[in-house]
Amino acid sequence: MNHRRGFTLVEVLIALAVVAIALLALVRAAGVQVQSFDALRERTLAGWVAANVVTEARLASAFPPLGSSDGHMQVGGRDWRWQREVQATRDAEIRRIDVRVYLGTSQQPSASLSGFAGTALQP
Repeated sequence: MNHRRGFTLVEVLIALAVVAIALLALVRAAGVQVQSFDALRERTLAGWVAANVVTEARLASAFPPLGSSDGHMQVGGRDWRWQREVQATRDAEIRRIDVRVYLGTSQQPSASLSGFAGTALQP
């Protein structure tokens, strides 16, 4: 009797199908990680822009004027749009600074930050 050892064509096809499914899952996981990294980078850069805007408002005046303003800034090779609103607080010597940062023409803010400035906060 001549018995050959080895895999049948059906077994090879099933093994290839399992490997293909596993590779698809790995590619999908890698894609999700890349998207997560890009979103994290966007939020980090937007946070830096917001911190810069708050700091600039504090440096320009120890007691920033009330009202809204907006502007543009380029950080990390990307164009950012920011909106700043300075509001009064219960303490007449302190102002609240709220900043929202948008990537390009996006309508959803990538980051927001609130800070305070005023004569009562000076050393």
